[in-house]
Amino acid sequence: MTNDQSDKTFHPNRRGFLGVAAATGAASLAPSLLTGTAALAEASEPVPSQSVDASASTIAAKLPSPVLGYLSFGPDEAGFVEVMVNVMCPADALTPGGVDCGLAAYIDRQLAGGFGKGARLYMRGPWREGKPELGYQLPLTPEQFFKAGLAAADAACRKRNGKAFSELDESGADQFLHEIADGKVTDERVQLTAWFNELVYPLFEQACFADPIYGGNVGKVFWKAIGYPGLPAVHSQDMIDFRGKPFPGAADPKSIADFA
Repeated sequence: MTNDQSDKTFHPNRRGFLGVAAATGAASLAPSLLTGTAALAEASEPVPSQSVDASASTIAAKLPSPVLGYLSFGPDEAGFVEVMVNVMCPADALTPGGVDCGLAAYIDRQLAGGFGKGARLYMRGPWREGKPELGYQLPLTPEQFFKAGLAAADAACRKRNGKAFSELDESGADQFLHEIADGKVTDERVQLTAWFNELVYPLFEQACFADPIYGGNVGKVFWKAIGYPGLPAVHSQDMIDFRGKPFPGAADPKSIADFA
């Protein structure tokens, strides 16, 4: 993440989160680098739950179905991730829950592909501690690190709460994720704060705003929420012509599939 390191309690509201996350790049993953608290999406104003549920259900009904099945996650891992993305992206008037938006599917596909397998990483050691700007420095592939973190986090959750993460209610799960991000949950083998802030959260951001062909951002729901017109990505003249005005193309963003 690239949030200001001096702010350890950065909690934007839901609309603010979408704007910030859209402009945020994924940080390099170095075991010695612990970034600041991850910003979990929170609603800024109280909305009657019945109204939120109705709005989210209406939006979900209009969206294509998320990609079915998992290529990397086992049942317990899928249960953890599904609860996590639903907590980080709760159903409200902007979007349905994270699972319906395809966020779990996107993360699974990334871990099952070249990124997760470390296709472009040097994986032969020796494993010496380096500077954070040198990037990823672990003897594990991103997929292995993600799964090791899931297991460690779930074990810590059972120890602290007496139940698995997937068994927590929404409030308890949200609090536990904040505790991981803040460095309050530790494991002897896995640096859980780095795991969450530098691997899990960037994947979550990417799942929200990547092209829908990769499994997340189902129905371009996040693009529509922030007014991103999608492809083509060159809008230099549009930025001049529509400065300070609503851009018509944002109502119907285009993905790669639309040009296939």
